[in-house]
Amino acid sequence: MAKKRGQGEGSVFKRKDGLWVAQITIETGRQKSKYFHSQREARDWLKLTQTQIDNGLNLSTANVDLATFLNKWFDAHKLSVRPNTSALYRQMLNNHVIPSLGKMKLKDIRPDHIQNFYTARMKAGTSVSVIGIIHAVLHLAFDQAMKWGLIGRNPVDAVTKPKRKSKEIKTLDENQARTFLSVAADTRYEAMYWMAITTGMRQGELLGLKWSDLDWRNRQIQVQRQVQLVPGEGYVFSAPKSNAGKRTIVLSGEMIEKLRKHLEFQNTERSFTGDQWKENDLIFASSVGTPMGHRPLTEKFKGFLKQAGLPDMRFHDLRHTAATLMLKQGVHPKIVQERLGHSNITMTLNTYSHVLPSMQEEMADKLDGLLMPIDVSDEFKSREKQEKR
Repeated sequence: MAKKRGQGEGSVFKRKDGLWVAQITIETGRQKSKYFHSQREARDWLKLTQTQIDNGLNLSTANVDLATFLNKWFDAHKLSVRPNTSALYRQMLNNHVIPSLGKMKLKDIRPDHIQNFYTARMKAGTSVSVIGIIHAVLHLAFDQAMKWGLIGRNPVDAVTKPKRKSKEIKTLDENQARTFLSVAADTRYEAMYWMAITTGMRQGELLGLKWSDLDWRNRQIQVQRQVQLVPGEGYVFSAPKSNAGKRTIVLSGEMIEKLRKHLEFQNTERSFTGDQWKENDLIFASSVGTPMGHRPLTEKFKGFLKQAGLPDMRFHDLRHTAATLMLKQGVHPKIVQERLGHSNITMTLNTYSHVLPSMQEEMADKLDGLLMPIDVSDEFKSREKQEKR
């Protein structure tokens, strides 16, 4: 009587039609077969599958298609990320991954499948930045598949994602910043722009600020939340981008005065609005007290830029402007990092490395002035004359 093969045991043989067959016994005692055009391919598959079984692979569960797995993974993962991140992941899966790879079996996905998928999306016009997001989502999902014992390795590890070209950072210099703020003076946006340029807060962080976050006496404000637009849900409050994003920022005396003026304007606006006002305690709210919309805010910002005769840029570039102005004024990069809410100083230095050359030139000139020899010959001559007397 032939001895039954144990779990993970397998064989490779050639059929009469020339195809090579790889067979392996899975956990239920059933055999799994796969066909190849070469003996090498069959042996490689058998070896990989045996390794996966040794690492805890559950072949019966891994037999699901990728779409089913990704939906299951998303439902488990979405609660651990911010709402807009969850919405972005869902968009990447529904619009890109599932239509292209969703019908394939989870266990059959190889690095070349994903690489070819990236290439096809690029040819279809998908941007490098979107491919980068897809790459990150797939890596997370397949990592979880490994932890669940569904696959033995992460195929995304062997995939090369397209390189993203770094965006050119646009900033306002000192004179341009003054001009911009002058144009926005005495409007409901003045205090917000002052806050953006003097603190470097992100737009979402500015829109999430509440009056209860402000310590008038000590001139401090706490960044504790941000406003994000989530498709299907509207504007929601969520935690800052990182742990470092929760921070306390010291404000200037002028900034405090701008906020006092802004509060008076808001109180007047509230009284005119009456019952339509929805109290959210927001510092920078809409005309009815709700979170301010990103689109109208962007349109207004670009309008002020045009009115001031300044080059077009994103609202986010005010954050870059703040960092650049601080560094040029000699503020220590560690302080800049803390005000911006960067996780580490390396991120700050890498992002604003364009500022460093001019700072090095200034430093070199200062050192020259510090170490320049002083001509004391006249002083020595005067002393010699006095000694001779």
